[in-house]
Amino acid sequence: MTTREVIIPKGMENIYDTYHYAPAIRVGNTLYLSGQVGRDEALQFVQGTEAQFVQAFENVKKVLDAAGAGFDDVVELETWFSDSMADLKTFLEVKDRYFTNLYPTWTGFAVKAFSMPGILVEIKCKAILGLRST
Repeated sequence: MTTREVIIPKGMENIYDTYHYAPAIRVGNTLYLSGQVGRDEALQFVQGTEAQFVQAFENVKKVLDAAGAGFDDVVELETWFSDSMADLKTFLEVKDRYFTNLYPTWTGFAVKAFSMPGILVEIKCKAILGLRST
């Protein structure tokens, strides 16, 4: 029987306890990451576009690390941007600091609003642990 394992990295306990969602869930060798945004452990948004993009990816990294995974395990990437894709060039530069070897599929969206004011980007991933690249 396949089991469902909730992944809650240190510092993200308040997300699970307060907002009632898991930063990630592992089922078998598949890891489903909730959307990560550019806020710190105190749930405060990082100021500045590039800094918020970096923080969002650092939060993705924190969740991947807690599950024993890395960016090379990510097979699907979805990103949502506030209002427009005007900062796409900056986002791509930041993304390429994290995806340096194996690249995932990627879909990006511009959205009207997020669940909290101040979010510039939300990053959601799916990873498969133990894959071999060909």
